[in-house]
Amino acid sequence: MPERPPMLELHGIGKSYAAPVLRDVDFTLRPGEVHALLGANGAGKTTLSRIISGLTPPHAGTMKLAGAAYKPAGKQAAEQLGVQMVMQELSLVPNLSVAENLFLNHLPHRWGIIRFQQLEVNARRLLDSVGLFDVDPRAPVRTLGVGQQQLIEIAKALSRPCRILILDEPTAALTDPQIKVLFKQIARLKEQGVGIVYISHRMEEVRRIADRATILRDGQAVANRPMTEMEHDEIVRLMVGETSRAAAAARSTDVGTVLLRVECLSRGTAVRDVSVEVRRGEILGVAGLIGSGRTELLRAIFGADRADTGRITVGAGPSRPPFRQPGEAVRAGVGMIPEDRKLQGLLLTRALAANCTLGSLSRFSRVVGWLDHRQEYSEAGLQLNRLATVYRSLDQPVAELSGGNQQKVLMARWLMRDCAVLLLDEPTRGIDVAAKRTIYDVLRTLAAQGKGLVVVSSDLQELLDLCDRIAVMSAGRLVAVFRRGRWSEEAITAASFQGYRIRNHEQALAP
Repeated sequence: MPERPPMLELHGIGKSYAAPVLRDVDFTLRPGEVHALLGANGAGKTTLSRIISGLTPPHAGTMKLAGAAYKPAGKQAAEQLGVQMVMQELSLVPNLSVAENLFLNHLPHRWGIIRFQQLEVNARRLLDSVGLFDVDPRAPVRTLGVGQQQLIEIAKALSRPCRILILDEPTAALTDPQIKVLFKQIARLKEQGVGIVYISHRMEEVRRIADRATILRDGQAVANRPMTEMEHDEIVRLMVGETSRAAAAARSTDVGTVLLRVECLSRGTAVRDVSVEVRRGEILGVAGLIGSGRTELLRAIFGADRADTGRITVGAGPSRPPFRQPGEAVRAGVGMIPEDRKLQGLLLTRALAANCTLGSLSRFSRVVGWLDHRQEYSEAGLQLNRLATVYRSLDQPVAELSGGNQQKVLMARWLMRDCAVLLLDEPTRGIDVAAKRTIYDVLRTLAAQGKGLVVVSSDLQELLDLCDRIAVMSAGRLVAVFRRGRWSEEAITAASFQGYRIRNHEQALAP
């Protein structure tokens, strides 16, 4: 039976920011096909999907949709042509109801008055289609779990005419029953002739539903074949290249006694019985796929999320139950720079000085309720200048700074606190090369001073260059720990799939 004409054709797609992100990429999607887009973190998968969905214009190349030239002016223009995308980062409005989020841009109305009864009926039908039978369409989205919100995003995309559906890590926050419901929806869409671009790190899932795969490495398409023709090991090799890039030379820092010991830490299915230790003068990296439990591990250690079980020891202190809240961790000498600096780290409308000193206000208190602002500003300026922060005034709101300088403000806060252990979740995400170099230098200096650092990063090369050891999280488990000189990109990437294999095996044995 002859192949159906392509629904989507991309030729020579290129995209650059400070450096090339995509180079001469070809991609074809046929009706009723699930085409997996695979690659290591930073390979260009999300950028390519954003170009297809109209969110980002390419700098080079051409696109065709159903044989006609395709150059959407934006996401809305792409959606009107039937190209829908469910992004990895949720775009729901927390304070609006589920129903309002589902039909935000096309609410049913008559003479300008919203027909709420019809809205709820339409929402109920969509929610049932993705297995959310128990979700009230009138409930505010903020009251739902992340997995439920992810399914609402998918239902939202399906509420509009759809010829192409792009799913970027759709199962990262879903439970197994929710994943099964999603795959039923994908099978239904395939029968209707919808072309699906599926981005995922979960090889078992990809093998179950994908017909074809394109593998990106460093912004280039290095393979485009039917899934049945590619073995797991070959996919890993294609993702990381024939040979690993050489790791940076070992640092001269002496690694000493244990500063942080975590024993049998668990939090639901996100963190499962993790034991790890960090020594004085050591930078421990945490690698893993999206949804592997990296962030959840750091939050459980810090008390931002309350762990179910486990023990934690800091320095020479006694072994104790996990911290119940961040304040306990800070008093014990543990600090944390969160993944989302704007929502979880900074007070954007407040001044730089206030953000810097937020973690150590008692140092500047002279009389109860009064601060020595002269000393506060002096030390804030000292730390910001140490980080080469570009700012106009210490009274300037943090919101006015660039992303890189905002990250430096957050780092200045913990430098001022002088924690023995510092947890850093994606410390260089979204910042420029110069700011990255400054942060790397500061982290190496802190390690040389005897601090213990734990760094989560989606950039594996960053971890290879920076760390003494790399721990790999997979499906909530710590599955491997590699020492400098004994690691390779291939071994770390292969280990990142291990937890999902264990989970699938356990599920197969369950009654």
